Amino acid sequence: MIITDKVICKQMKAFAKVNISLDIISKMDDGYHYLKTIMQSVSLCDDITVRCEKGEGITVDTRSSYIPGDERNIAVKAAHVFFDYANIRDYKTHIEIDKHIPVCAGLGGGSADAACVLRMLNVMFDTRFEAEILEKLGREIGADVPFCIRGGTKLAQGRGDILQSLHPLKDCQIVICKPPFSCSTPELFARVNCGKIKKRPDTDGLCKALEDGDLKSVARRMYNVFEDIIPRKNTDIDDIKAALLDSGAMGAVMTGSGPSVIGLFDDRAHAKCAYDTLLKSYEDTFLTETIKEYL
Repeated sequence: MIITDKVICKQMKAFAKVNISLDIISKMDDGYHYLKTIMQSVSLCDDITVRCEKGEGITVDTRSSYIPGDERNIAVKAAHVFFDYANIRDYKTHIEIDKHIPVCAGLGGGSADAACVLRMLNVMFDTRFEAEILEKLGREIGADVPFCIRGGTKLAQGRGDILQSLHPLKDCQIVICKPPFSCSTPELFARVNCGKIKKRPDTDGLCKALEDGDLKSVARRMYNVFEDIIPRKNTDIDDIKAALLDSGAMGAVMTGSGPSVIGLFDDRAHAKCAYDTLLKSYEDTFLTETIKEYL
């Protein structure tokens, strides 16, 4: 472990996640819902800088007026959890977050930032915690944080924090488009009646398609049950899916609890065309690609 009077500083990228599928199986005794979802890391990312020196306190600069810059920020919570577990005291820590991942978009931006802080502090203080330990710490912070520790392609169950590695999604381009509104995840879960869910994703079929490296089969099976739960205050989600498919997407689906929509492309020219088309109407449009496990 590093014990020094010098300033320690590190920069790292926090990668967004998308949901290739999302199913809600049941409501658990603790009030949370049991999920079964396939998650995938993409190249869209926030840039994180952490600076530590002798002293006290944890601060965060999000460079944004609508993201908490105090103890409410999940990245600050991640630093507290790490230092408590590692029994590290007397370090003043400053976290800078250069946001590129839209907030409240179903892309796990906050979780990615928190996981990135755990990974960075593990390196900066040479604690050498295995990924499984960092995932355990992540469960204390948020449901998607464990996935964001290593990323890649994984089946997530329970609250989304029970992880199983899958065959990596075949390299492809993913266009992400967020409509100009946000969804409240607690409000959406409050609308869920598991017994009335009529259409569900073929999770087993998706796992087999991933194993076979069959991108078309993956795209054909993508589905998110939240699409039937989210209130249709406007037609943006349907319009974005249609635009992606019209531009050559192999499949399109809403990610997380929305409202962002993703399209899978095996051809970069078609992906760029979809990106250019959607960017004219939606500011938060991104041309990304798949990312394999990074830890």
